[in-house]
Amino acid sequence: MFIKSLVAAATVAVLLAGCGNSGSNGSSISTRHMDAPEKTGAVYKANCVSCHGSDLQGRMGAQTNLQQVGARMTEQEMAEQIKHGGGSMPPFEERLTDEQIAGLAAWLAGKK
Repeated sequence: MFIKSLVAAATVAVLLAGCGNSGSNGSSISTRHMDAPEKTGAVYKANCVSCHGSDLQGRMGAQTNLQQVGARMTEQEMAEQIKHGGGSMPPFEERLTDEQIAGLAAWLAGKK
């Protein structure tokens, strides 16, 4: 179980690697994946689209695909990964509030 958790944490680190606004305005986000509250969708657009894509498909290789991340990680694991970063993913604890991080993690946990 420890190895599975470690692999899951490493996966999220890579999945969320480099999340940030790198000039993309995220305006092409698909509503198919934006079933989150409006504020959570806006947080995703502003901070995650550049690496994870408008359909959660990943833009930096398969490891950044979030379409089924909820099947690989728990909501808590995702929140920790977003907050503290790891691997090539930067931490977002200085850019996002705890509420925003929790909202993203809850929304992504439903992606199975």
